[in-house]
Amino acid sequence: MLIRAVSLAALLAVSLPQTALADSGFFIGAGIGAARLDESFDGFDIDADSTAYRLTAGWRFNKYVAIEGGYQNLGRFEQTFIISGEPVDVSLQADGFIFGVVASLPLGDRWSLMGRGGAFFWDGDADINSVSAASPEDANLFIGAGASLAMTDRVSLTADVSRYDLEDASSNVVSVGVLVSF
Repeated sequence: MLIRAVSLAALLAVSLPQTALADSGFFIGAGIGAARLDESFDGFDIDADSTAYRLTAGWRFNKYVAIEGGYQNLGRFEQTFIISGEPVDVSLQADGFIFGVVASLPLGDRWSLMGRGGAFFWDGDADINSVSAASPEDANLFIGAGASLAMTDRVSLTADVSRYDLEDASSNVVSVGVLVSF
């Protein structure tokens, strides 16, 4: 479903009349990637990956600075442990809203480097053998860095690595996406 939405947004942007790339204005974006969690939870050492996705919208003030808000889903981290010969299934998940700043450094007409950071307002669920063990929620920092490649005047492909803090844990996300400027 997310891939269809990203494809539809890119198709819509490509079909719009082309103008010079605006140094400022509204944008939307979507990304998908892999999240990693390597932390200890209630005596279980979780070392798992999941599929993560992000939906964003923002305002570019100029070609160097923008603000963004959106939704980040880190996915579900699942692992099975054998304790006294019995399987114990542990499942952790977190998602929430982001609000932050994006700094860009143009490298010619099509490429740019970017850094992003801000607040991640998240909530999570932790289950052991399908029984809820905790439902934490908090606001923590996120930071990231990446690059973008302008495919047209309105559509850019992005790739980034971001780190989301979750109380005493953190998740690293590697993602690719599309950014559509209006």
